[in-house]
Amino acid sequence: MKYDRIDNALFIENRIKFRNRMKPNAMAVFVSNDIMPTNADGAMGFRQNSDVFYLSGIDQEDTILVLFPDVKDNRHKEILFVKETSELIAIWEGAKLNKAEAAAVSGVEHIYWHHEFDKVMKPFFMQAEHIYLNSNEHTRRYIDAETAQDRFNKQIMTRFPLHHYERSAPILHHIRSIKSTYEIDLIQKACDITEMGFRRLLKFIKPGVWEYEIEAELIHEFVRNRSQGFAYGPIIASGGSSCVLHYVENNKQCKEGDIILLDVAAEYANYASDLTRCLPVSGKFTKRQRDVYNAVLKIKNEATRLLVPGQTFDKYNKAVGNMMTEALLQLGLLKSEEVKNQNPAWPAYKKYFMHGTSHFLGLDVHDVGFFHEPMQAGMVFTVEPGIYIPEENLGIRLENNVLITTNGQMDLMKNIPIEAEEIEALMGI
Repeated sequence: MKYDRIDNALFIENRIKFRNRMKPNAMAVFVSNDIMPTNADGAMGFRQNSDVFYLSGIDQEDTILVLFPDVKDNRHKEILFVKETSELIAIWEGAKLNKAEAAAVSGVEHIYWHHEFDKVMKPFFMQAEHIYLNSNEHTRRYIDAETAQDRFNKQIMTRFPLHHYERSAPILHHIRSIKSTYEIDLIQKACDITEMGFRRLLKFIKPGVWEYEIEAELIHEFVRNRSQGFAYGPIIASGGSSCVLHYVENNKQCKEGDIILLDVAAEYANYASDLTRCLPVSGKFTKRQRDVYNAVLKIKNEATRLLVPGQTFDKYNKAVGNMMTEALLQLGLLKSEEVKNQNPAWPAYKKYFMHGTSHFLGLDVHDVGFFHEPMQAGMVFTVEPGIYIPEENLGIRLENNVLITTNGQMDLMKNIPIEAEEIEALMGI
């Protein structure tokens, strides 16, 4: 991995949080992700299951973590299975973690090879009354591919049909949504690398540059600062493409007079950041562009101040909707009659602002957490209002990452330029 070794106190602490929510005489099992194939003998790069990483810090395939707080021998409360390394693997792939290294990374004392799982675990399964199995229960999940964890769950439930099975996901959604100081530092590092990439662009973007050239500048800066790269597919959208929410082609030439919307950010140690900025390709905003830009910036700033402990998403989203309605009226995009006669289920402002304002951020860009529960200190959210006007080829979205604290909030991207005047000055075209 490119990132610096993480203090295993983070993973030890995370396992304690999970164990404290388990039922008596229960075991929990977590399985790493597959390496996904492409074609012929090709494979995609490995991305660890976020829950396995959160609980163990092990960042390689063929990893299984077992938690069994009430185990009878009082020793194997935590067991980690990792891929057995060898000289052949070291030559072809690079050496995997040995047992001592896996113990040092994770803080788990009892390490076995992955192929020993059935032999080692059979007596422990017989002792347990409850088995916690993991699954992807993100509310926005839409990919139906069967994962290694899915296959494992089927096998275990077939082999041990009379156990009581429990869901790990609700526990993880609670504990992962509250970030520890270790995690906040890692997210801040991702934000800092993102800042370096963004500042690199301010002198690079000009009429005639291609969107993919901008992408190349970013990946260069991210990787040279020990990131694996983009935290998500980069959106580099100039002109009319700025109104396409998930534009990813990045294949157009930036034209004089256009706005370019950049939804681009780095990861660090599997933790994500999530930034959106809009730049004038010519180096100066037109009056209309600046008016829309400043309207979005005002909403972002006011929405950020609403992120406090105890805030509910219903009240938060309603407040942002009211702000957006007022802004669109002032910009001449909505008429008072449209607002008066709007459908409450799809308010008038949705014509120009059709997505949510905030989502959880952490090991996943759209991190896990419960939107039906009040906000708490330690949660990290994006704040990303936008106004999209296809008839003007103008889309503006601005986004920072914000940590909720006991007495307000901390903007993790406060040092990344955002004011229109500062953007123009730094571009200096």
